[in-house]
Amino acid sequence: MPGGNGTGPFGQGPGTGRGRGSGMFGPGSAGYGKRPGRGSGGVCLCPNCKISVPHKAGLPCTQVSCPKCGAKMVRG
Repeated sequence: MPGGNGTGPFGQGPGTGRGRGSGMFGPGSAGYGKRPGRGSGGVCLCPNCKISVPHKAGLPCTQVSCPKCGAKMVRG
C-alpha cells in the first residue's frame, strides 16, 4: 500500500467506488424526504380524552387541536 494509509493504488481506495458521495444517485436522491403521508382516510385522536375526529388530507393531526380539551391530536 503506498504511503501505508490503506488507499492502495490511485483511484482504488476507500471512497472511490460508485454510489458514494452526492452525485446523481447519492444521498438525497430516489425520493427520500418526499414520501407521502398516510393519506386522507383515518382519524385524529386526542391522547388525553380519546375523542376522535376525521382526518383531513393535507393537515397533519399534530396541527389539529382537540375540540374538547384543546390538546394536540395524534394520528389514529
